[in-house]
Amino acid sequence: MKKFDGYMHGIDLGGWLSQCDYSQDRLENFITEQDIIKIKSWGLDHVRVPVDYNIFQNDDSSFIESGFGYVQKCIDWCGKHGLNMILDLHKTRGFSFDKGENERNFFNDSSLQQAFYELWEEFARRYVQYNDRLAFELLNEVTDPGYIDSWNSIISKTVSIIRKYSKDIKIIVGSYWNNSLDAMKDLAAPADENIVYTFHFYDPLIFTHQGAYWIDEMPRDFRLSYPENISLYQQKTKEIGLDLQDFEHISDGLIGASYFEERMSEAKRVSEERDVAVYCGEYGVINLADPGDALRWYKDISAAFEKYGFGRAAWSYKEMDYGLSDEHLSGVIDELVKYL
Repeated sequence: MKKFDGYMHGIDLGGWLSQCDYSQDRLENFITEQDIIKIKSWGLDHVRVPVDYNIFQNDDSSFIESGFGYVQKCIDWCGKHGLNMILDLHKTRGFSFDKGENERNFFNDSSLQQAFYELWEEFARRYVQYNDRLAFELLNEVTDPGYIDSWNSIISKTVSIIRKYSKDIKIIVGSYWNNSLDAMKDLAAPADENIVYTFHFYDPLIFTHQGAYWIDEMPRDFRLSYPENISLYQQKTKEIGLDLQDFEHISDGLIGASYFEERMSEAKRVSEERDVAVYCGEYGVINLADPGDALRWYKDISAAFEKYGFGRAAWSYKEMDYGLSDEHLSGVIDELVKYL
């Protein structure tokens, strides 16, 4: 099975150039070279860097030079300290996975799509020279299954644009349901050998998102241990009113590495069927969970990643409700980083 070499063990730099207040202080100081040095010391090989379009494009789609400067700075830091990097467009004009962003109509508005193509052409023009240590991720977490035909068409055109500048830079694409591995099969066949399919993995959601304020159905005081019997997770998921997809075709028993292997088997199937590398761009446990439980979850999921040869990046390095470098994990982080 094809692997995404150089991107096997990574971490997201969420909240720096995306999902933030975009203040100069945030953009200049949230992530520094010292953070890159620390990530390298954890034994990781890459960072995934989410970015939002409004750092790079004005309302008229003209470019903002300072935004590209932040990306260049991170590329330079990573090159200096031996890390690879993924540039992930987290939000584009007209679409965000977060409904609160109020971005609309990207998938059926040609002018919004044109702004997307222009931004990716500019990224390609500036950055393909680093193709031995940089990859492009076209868009984070398409949501609605109804977007897939339009999205496949947009992917095809964007890949063609980037390929005018580089034939071999890796281009990462994900499917609907927020990069669900269950939707990966509906992506168009890879255009060339340098396409990578991505999925995000927060299963079981009832554990990794316990108490999450952004999930309407989730009680803020809900807590759940790991591991427990899968039947208990199913019961609690039903009681809260969440989707049971995390447990589809899963046998009962104490949750553990075998659960993750079963859930990821579909990604393995698609990878082998299409001879495409598969990468998990986000996975993690909310900081409301017990740190020891989080450590056990990371250890078990790591076993499945290793079995299938999937590269991955944990969400997230700092803050963002999942910060691995934050105080809540200080007692277990030295052990936990062995499983990233």
